[in-house]
Amino acid sequence: MPADHAAPQPVSAQHRAVATAKRFLSSFKTPGLILIAISGGSDSKGLLLALHAAISTGGFSAFTLAACTVDHALRLESAYEAHAVATFCSALGITHVTRRWNGEKPATGIQAAARLVRYGLLADVAQTMGAQCILTGHTLDDQAETIAMRKARSEPDALGLAGMADGTLVDRRIWVLRPFLGLRRGEIRDYLLSLNENWFDDPSNANRGFERVRVRQDMSKHVAPNQFTAAAMSRYKSAEQVAALLACHATGFNGLAVRIDPVLAGTIADPDSQRAILALAAVIGGRSHPAGRETAGRITAFLAGGQDGRMAAGRVVFDRRRSGLYLYRERRGLPDVTIPPSGKAIWDHRFLISNSGPEPFTVRPGADPALLCAGPIAAGLPEAIVKRAAASVPFFLGNVPQGITIEPAISLCDTFLPRFDLIMADRIAALFGRDRFVPPPVHDVLTEKSGWA
Repeated sequence: MPADHAAPQPVSAQHRAVATAKRFLSSFKTPGLILIAISGGSDSKGLLLALHAAISTGGFSAFTLAACTVDHALRLESAYEAHAVATFCSALGITHVTRRWNGEKPATGIQAAARLVRYGLLADVAQTMGAQCILTGHTLDDQAETIAMRKARSEPDALGLAGMADGTLVDRRIWVLRPFLGLRRGEIRDYLLSLNENWFDDPSNANRGFERVRVRQDMSKHVAPNQFTAAAMSRYKSAEQVAALLACHATGFNGLAVRIDPVLAGTIADPDSQRAILALAAVIGGRSHPAGRETAGRITAFLAGGQDGRMAAGRVVFDRRRSGLYLYRERRGLPDVTIPPSGKAIWDHRFLISNSGPEPFTVRPGADPALLCAGPIAAGLPEAIVKRAAASVPFFLGNVPQGITIEPAISLCDTFLPRFDLIMADRIAALFGRDRFVPPPVHDVLTEKSGWA
């Protein structure tokens, strides 16, 4: 139930949610099944109803809706709310499933942990159903809060100011799209009130122990949808430029090392050049984010000096020679991982290894340089770099046993990939010998002007 009911807005504003849903459906490359993540809150419930109305009345009958509620099991009321949402969807003729977060919950970082679990469960359901994508009810208010939090963490650059992307690829397998990023939460609630629909208010949304709640309660309510467009376009253009720089000036050697041309290493002060180098370093180091400000400053200072030599930062060796800048993993902190039969694991956040054999298989570091030399050296990697880098890759690289498959992991992009970074991610994937990422099922609002967000 809503905590309070404000007076409904004029009818034209109430139904802007449906108009937005219709524009969104028009942006799909082909129609199909759409999975909506619904909690019973106003945003997700409004999204489901607006899309249901658009499909019923707007000529989009080739689309089908399904819904999933993730019960995080953090409140006593959550099971009841999930059941109520299931009943609501059933009355609309919409298939609904509930997935529960079982097991122990972390004492700290609960919201971040819940996010990872939630998207993993949603992705599982989407794949089982054969859905084209997952939709969430994030609004313009959520966008403003996200950017305000980034500003508070001293991230005022163009990348941070872009906020949430209108689409994010999760786990390399399913796109999560956000059709309502251009709508205020008040507009969605007005739409629900016009239909005499209620919603659940999660009490955690009023808990100032969470950063987002503090920001939400303290920030100005005056947010214009177009104020984020320029920052989003800047981030997209940056990703495009980084992809071009990597295509011209970077060479990958099967996850062993990366070579960066001296011309790119020498322009480290340029924001896009720095982003390109730090992105590659994150992948080599098995990191899900580029180096922070302090580490990035040390790397920049080293490269700006223009002298040959080596330094280590972020688990990566930066080996600068006359022939180029070489990046490879440091020899410290490398794990031993045992993979059970028919199992898989990500080793050192850098290699996805599968074991289809009948026995457990233990992966440890330290490949034989002699087994690695021929290919990389023929491709232009100095022998000394091969020998150094061999110590930090799986021991069997160069002679993969039967029943074992291995491919590079790209921690920077594999879990959450914002759509405006897709072109950069595809170029990184190519450098590491991997296929392109799954393309989104909708046209790109920034580059193709579909205008659905």
